[in-house]
Amino acid sequence: MPLSQDRLLVEADAEAVAERVVDRLIEALSAAGRRPLGLATGRTMEPVYAALRRRLEAFEPVVRGRLLAGWSSFNLDDYIGLAADHPASFHAAMDRNLGEPLGLSPAQLRLPDGGAPDPEAEARRYARALAAAGGLGLQLLGLGENGHVGFNEPPCGPGVITRCLRLSAATRRQNAAAFGGDPQRVPERAITVGLSEILAARSLVLVVTGASKAPILRRVLEGPPQEALPASWLLGHPDLSVIADRAALGLEG
Repeated sequence: MPLSQDRLLVEADAEAVAERVVDRLIEALSAAGRRPLGLATGRTMEPVYAALRRRLEAFEPVVRGRLLAGWSSFNLDDYIGLAADHPASFHAAMDRNLGEPLGLSPAQLRLPDGGAPDPEAEARRYARALAAAGGLGLQLLGLGENGHVGFNEPPCGPGVITRCLRLSAATRRQNAAAFGGDPQRVPERAITVGLSEILAARSLVLVVTGASKAPILRRVLEGPPQEALPASWLLGHPDLSVIADRAALGLEG
């Protein structure tokens, strides 16, 4: 099902995309009766979190303090076999991007524990914690070059739940930069929130930047939803926004 133009928001570049996404994050943080934020990691999110830090720093201290005191979020995923303090873990990335600069506690900024001795039990625990918190409100998503969201690798249907899974060779190549450029050093497995929980979020924001994402974004937007493209299932969500720069849409200039 093609995405309507009012749900496809086009910005000039990654910095402008980040500012538009932060508008949505601030709105979600300010909403009454809000559910937890769903957050993502990866290169696409780095400018978003930098812009969020700047925006929050510009607020009056009382307003900023109120927003941060009410912060509650769940990240999508982390690698199995990496301790939280491993510099390439998503725990460490979120601490660098948001936890330390914003003073957020681990109880506010939650991720699955990839270093847990029993990853399957940890996936179940994380799913229970997410359900107990009421599910997700605004969910941020990046787009993998093979169409994955979170670490939901193709083929993948819309009913899959939070679980452990094996990462594809394509995903390990895409994420190799954090491991010295060597895909073989990227862990083979991860814990990820499933498409079922993602699609149950109140709203979804798919953030896509850069020319390298243009081919896969085109395939996703052209539809139809299919297991070969996990991100394509997002098109059926009633409150999906795709925020992309011109390069990701194959537009010049």
